[in-house]
Amino acid sequence: MKQSTPKSAWQITRKLFNDIHLWLGLASGIIVIVVCLSGTLYVFNTEIKEMATPELYKVERTAGAVALPVEELIGKVKANTGGKVVSVKIPSDPNRTYQFMVKMKEEKKEGEAAKTPAKEEKDKGEKGKAGKDKPAEGKRPSAFAVNPYTGEVIGNISETKSAAASFMKTMFSLHRWLLLDKIEKPIFGELENRKLGSYISGAATILFTLGVITGMVIWFPQRLKSWKQGLKVKWTGSWKRTNHDLHNSLGFYACIFLFLMGITGPQWSFPWYREALRKTLGTYQPEGFEPPKDPVSVIKAGTSGAPLNLADYIKKADAVLPYSGDYSISLPKDSSSAIAITKNKVGFFAPSAGDKLLLDQYTAGVLKIDVFKDKPFNERISGSIKALHLGDVYGMFTKIIYFLACLIATSLPITGTLIWLNKMKKKNKKVKQKPAMQLSA
Repeated sequence: MKQSTPKSAWQITRKLFNDIHLWLGLASGIIVIVVCLSGTLYVFNTEIKEMATPELYKVERTAGAVALPVEELIGKVKANTGGKVVSVKIPSDPNRTYQFMVKMKEEKKEGEAAKTPAKEEKDKGEKGKAGKDKPAEGKRPSAFAVNPYTGEVIGNISETKSAAASFMKTMFSLHRWLLLDKIEKPIFGELENRKLGSYISGAATILFTLGVITGMVIWFPQRLKSWKQGLKVKWTGSWKRTNHDLHNSLGFYACIFLFLMGITGPQWSFPWYREALRKTLGTYQPEGFEPPKDPVSVIKAGTSGAPLNLADYIKKADAVLPYSGDYSISLPKDSSSAIAITKNKVGFFAPSAGDKLLLDQYTAGVLKIDVFKDKPFNERISGSIKALHLGDVYGMFTKIIYFLACLIATSLPITGTLIWLNKMKKKNKKVKQKPAMQLSA
């Protein structure tokens, strides 16, 4: 009778991690396929929506045409929409539209009585209370596309409907809530369906992240000489061998990006996870924490006290941040507020994070400067969580990488399940053959 050789410590450890990897994959497989497939398509959400409605984002600039002053454009937007312009996005590309964020006036519902002084005072008190406990609810500003050369208000980007926008909205719902937010009646007790979907997708993502980690452990071969085998796919072998190599090799190539997607995703599902992530990064702020107040604009004696033109603020920002980029300018809420400017670099490798300035609205003096690359490493990571999850950390370059990584992530539960089924089939075959061998002996 042949004695079996004792297994090494590495073989025992690898077997343990292999079993954990298997059951993590089987437990989360179907959800991971749905989440990753929808995430793959959502990587190019912005580009797809712009392709569907190019008239809202692009303009034909005639030779020698000069953009109208922003103040004049603001006046045209106000006259056209009847709302209040709170910010404007000015692209560096002369062939793109300006986007004005407009706070629309709330329409009084039919039959609604005019507010009495007592009612107005009560509403103010409720708004103040909401501000202490949680942000007061209100309609978000609408984005209007404007031709900077003619002043034509082309359309409301926020409310424009297209097949592409509707499809991407569905993909987002599938990715975030598994479409459960589309069901009105609660499925599980009194728990909101949106929260239920978020909990399921978040839990599956945590299991997937653990699967990525255990997968990396079992990827390393027992003999270091054999590490090259885990980097290539043998297309000339059997389909079982090809399937195994696809799972093994593609998983290795995408593991870093899959880990980043997986470790950042659950923060939108679980508050405790978001808190733990921020504590790990050293950027957690306890409840009730009040950040330092921003500096304010000051009207100096002997001055007119009139705000400058936006062109003056842009000129100052160009001097402080001397590179080509897109501008997002928040207009001051009152006479003491500063002009808030965010500038983002553009290009194939452009980082998603922007640099921020606060300028005095009367002198364009720099009140505060916040350059992203000068921040501590942990703050840069914390401020890039969303970009790390969506894939636009460095513009189109990382979007393409994330698109391919998401495709691989979608395939891993499928190839992994096939590997497991083949092993089970092989194991059952051996069990059936063993009694026959003993009988013949």
